[in-house]
Amino acid sequence: MNKQELIDAVSSQSGTSKTAAEEAINAVFETISKTVAAGDTVQLIGFGSFGTGQRAARTGRNPQTGAAIEIAAAKTVKFTAGKGFKDAVNQT
Repeated sequence: MNKQELIDAVSSQSGTSKTAAEEAINAVFETISKTVAAGDTVQLIGFGSFGTGQRAARTGRNPQTGAAIEIAAAKTVKFTAGKGFKDAVNQT
C-alpha cells in the first residue's frame, strides 16, 4: 500500500473526503517526524512507538576496492510494534 492507497482507504472508512483524509494523514506524519527528530518518543498504545536509537561508529569496507573506511556514528529511527499490532499480524 502506498500513500495514495492509504488516503483512499482512510477516506472510505471514515466517510470523509479524500482531501480531508490527506490533510489528516500528512499532519500525523509531520507531527511524528518533528517529535522524533526532537528526540522524543511517540507512543500509540496498541499500535507501537517511534523513537530514536544510536548506531556506533564502525569500520567498513569499500566493496569495489576492499579498502577499509570509517563509518561515522549516526542517529537512527526505530519503530517497535505494540501488542495489538503484533496480535493482528499474527492472527491467521
